[in-house]
Amino acid sequence: MKAVFLDSKTFSANISFATIEQEVTNLTCYPTTTTEQILERCIDAEIIITNKVVFTAEMLAQLPQLKLICIAATGYNNIDINAANQHNIAVTNVSGYAGNSIAQYVFAQILEYYQQTSHHNSNTAQGHWQKSDTFCYHGNAITELSGKTLAVIGYGCLGKTVVDLATAFNMQVLISERPGSTTVRQGRVSFDQAIAQADIISLHCPQTKDTTNLINKNVLAKMKPNALLINTARGPLVNSIDLLAALKSKQIAYAVLDVLEQEPPPADHPLLLALQENSVDNLKITAHIAWASNESQQRLIDLLSDNITAFKQGEKLSRLDSL
Repeated sequence: MKAVFLDSKTFSANISFATIEQEVTNLTCYPTTTTEQILERCIDAEIIITNKVVFTAEMLAQLPQLKLICIAATGYNNIDINAANQHNIAVTNVSGYAGNSIAQYVFAQILEYYQQTSHHNSNTAQGHWQKSDTFCYHGNAITELSGKTLAVIGYGCLGKTVVDLATAFNMQVLISERPGSTTVRQGRVSFDQAIAQADIISLHCPQTKDTTNLINKNVLAKMKPNALLINTARGPLVNSIDLLAALKSKQIAYAVLDVLEQEPPPADHPLLLALQENSVDNLKITAHIAWASNESQQRLIDLLSDNITAFKQGEKLSRLDSL
């Protein structure tokens, strides 16, 4: 079966595609693909691998030879699933590959914030310790994680892995119920309680109509003034304008974002402009890399290969055509 990978540059150059190559007769990889290039590149392909390239109903109707779309990610909002079903095109995604990578990122940011690692490294590099009149040079305060309250919004694989690490640090963990839910399941707390009591809030829920704009001015107003917000889920979960106002007024203490509403973001994104203009000192933004450890990327590719194998054998591993 002939396969094309339309945006292979979304993976690091050192990641091997060998397991996929073993399952297809020919694999052609394109670093990136524009909308105008899709038909030309896919016209003979039976298998399409895409991370973020969008396939509409109109596009799928023009690919009669297509049998399988492999999404190299968990989210599938870039594929018209109903249209794929109508054309008998199987669609698969990949999940459960990034838990360790996401959790490591979350705690790297938490530890940097509370331990002030970069600050203390810099103090010695700048000669402050050498000039100290005592045996240590304190600098910024260091705060223990033990006893701090972490609220996890979204308790799937990613949220659970973060909770495992939090438990190792002797933190108090709150698992949030879905926002707006009228009942609270055992072992969880209401969304409002989680927001109000947390020292750290970590977002791991999918983007849906109910979670879009989840963190807005009303929610931010309920958070502790010392709260740290971390978003490694989806950019639209957080209202950027409301967050910027809350950071500037110190309504909350800090925010770490690995995702934004549009990716790559425009140069004039208000949060990025605030960083460039140094108008906030309590915000960090990274380029959607929390998931992207070498191990996580390779796991994703190997799981994608498993999906192709299952399809060839008539199995429905990770199939989305039942949605």
